[in-house]
Amino acid sequence: MKILKLISLAIAFLGVTMDANEIKNPFTLVYEGAITKNVKGEVNIHPVTYKLNGIDIAANVYTPANYDASKSYPAIVVAHPNGGVKEQVAGLYAQSLAQIGYITIAADAAFQGASGGLPRSVDKPANRVEDIHGMADFISQYKGVDISRLGLLGICGGGGYSLEAAKTDKRFKAVATLSMFNSGIVRKNGYLNSQVDTIQKRLEQASQARAEEKSVGKIIYAADVKLSDEQIAKLPYDLYREGFIYYGKTHAHPNSTFRYTMSSLLDLMLFDATTNMELINQPLLMIAGDKADSLYMTLEAFQKAHNAKNKELFLIKGATHIQTYWKPEYVKQAVEKLTQFYKVNLQ
Repeated sequence: MKILKLISLAIAFLGVTMDANEIKNPFTLVYEGAITKNVKGEVNIHPVTYKLNGIDIAANVYTPANYDASKSYPAIVVAHPNGGVKEQVAGLYAQSLAQIGYITIAADAAFQGASGGLPRSVDKPANRVEDIHGMADFISQYKGVDISRLGLLGICGGGGYSLEAAKTDKRFKAVATLSMFNSGIVRKNGYLNSQVDTIQKRLEQASQARAEEKSVGKIIYAADVKLSDEQIAKLPYDLYREGFIYYGKTHAHPNSTFRYTMSSLLDLMLFDATTNMELINQPLLMIAGDKADSLYMTLEAFQKAHNAKNKELFLIKGATHIQTYWKPEYVKQAVEKLTQFYKVNLQ
């Protein structure tokens, strides 16, 4: 019973924040090898803000070494995981791709991270998909970007939302995912279908939460708890055990939180990233660890992508879901595969 309770608490992939003073990086980047200062002739980072439907979006743009605004560069939009922020794994991959010669952008989702929007931590699929369209809007106007060579990379929950965005947004000429997470299906059925028997109960809770938001302005959050090291160790899934460590300890960021408004479930539980996969006709690369207990989501989406050009599934041997975020040997393999993929498809 205790294990089941911990699963239900962790089902949204919770995080534990840290004090901002613990981050030494001047750009608050928390990944290994992060830029600490902009050096002429090297990859540079450019914090930017822009409006998206009236909300201020905070983003980081990475430019390649010897960037020249008068030249033409391919660009990559990078969408972060659920509850994650641009300074974590999304930044790592954005910087890694910039080192290869791409202009890249990683932005905090609206209502999350350093971006605006109230109430905080609204987590609705339509918003996350619009965030991706918005990154494309902004980076398309960035000096030196060749809009005809725009790629997309979605990580974890950002992977599911990237698939959704790419179904209709044909500005994206090549689409890749890393450790794709189908947020709506997990919110509805639970991870590995562990909460199917509580769907109606949770919808009742979400409905009541929306009623209280609208009637008295009270915001009720799901997944707003912390677990001890002992409790984390007892969780049965690698994704949650390793996720707590990544987001709460080794790569923690004060803007990263996995709580979300309970009322968001009214939208989340209707979402399935694998619906209408036939609309993706762009080249598609899906990367995941072959030891990831989340692999089933990538496999389902890949199987349904009947019309994707040159689609490829790349499994990183020995890697779990979270290890693709930070473990150097696995990140190296993922970046090398992404490099090959974008080189061929963003010529």
